[in-house]
Amino acid sequence: MNFENIIVSQKENIAIVTINRPTKLNALNKKTIEELHVAFSTLESDAHVKAIIITGSGEKAFVAGADISEFANFNMVEGTELARQGQKILFDFVQNLSTPVIAAVNGFALGGGLELAMAAHFRVASNNAKMGLPEVSLGVIPGYGGTQRLPQLVGKGKAMEMIMTAGMISAEEAKEWGLVNYVMEQEELLPFCEKLASKISRNSSIAIAAAIRAINANYTNCVNGFAVEIEQFGLSFDTSDFKEGTTAFLEKRKPDFA
Repeated sequence: MNFENIIVSQKENIAIVTINRPTKLNALNKKTIEELHVAFSTLESDAHVKAIIITGSGEKAFVAGADISEFANFNMVEGTELARQGQKILFDFVQNLSTPVIAAVNGFALGGGLELAMAAHFRVASNNAKMGLPEVSLGVIPGYGGTQRLPQLVGKGKAMEMIMTAGMISAEEAKEWGLVNYVMEQEELLPFCEKLASKISRNSSIAIAAAIRAINANYTNCVNGFAVEIEQFGLSFDTSDFKEGTTAFLEKRKPDFA
């Protein structure tokens, strides 16, 4: 895959998607969002890819926010469509991807950058990472799911504080609040995420996809997450991975999932 603003590489069955706009601190513009959609969509359809890591180029920023120059002159209709399309083709798309996505947050993750990290299934940060949703300082609010996903991760009170102050928090604060799972030295960030991805890749991709659907259901309006769990649990019994997993357990060997 050849792109202008992102780089996609693979290590065995792990894909690494790197946002590559270092002179703009990897800010998200329309083209980058579209390229990310194509990359994630393509990787999702590749049965060989068992996990995806999303990160930013360089050591300064994961994604320092959206490219404000693109929408500074938008009106209400254009702004609404910007948020709607962005959520549809990238942020919601990533959250509901059946292939696990790990955000390797290196440096600044602000605005749309933090929203992208939160759309991933979980996050690991470098010790120099700074995270925040500064949109109210620009006279607007987070529009790519930030007002919804941040309270789910850190609680309503902390989310209100972060959004209303427009301030940044450190990687350690993010870990303490539950926004990231781990904090690593900068040089250890990607290798650590690759180890996590490798552990994931050894398990059943079919079961993992079902688990993602069940977990996400708990955060979807008017959906009974327990009912979705029961449904996905039952469906698992008709899969080849269930047969292989249970047979391997009974035969006291490691399973060989497709």
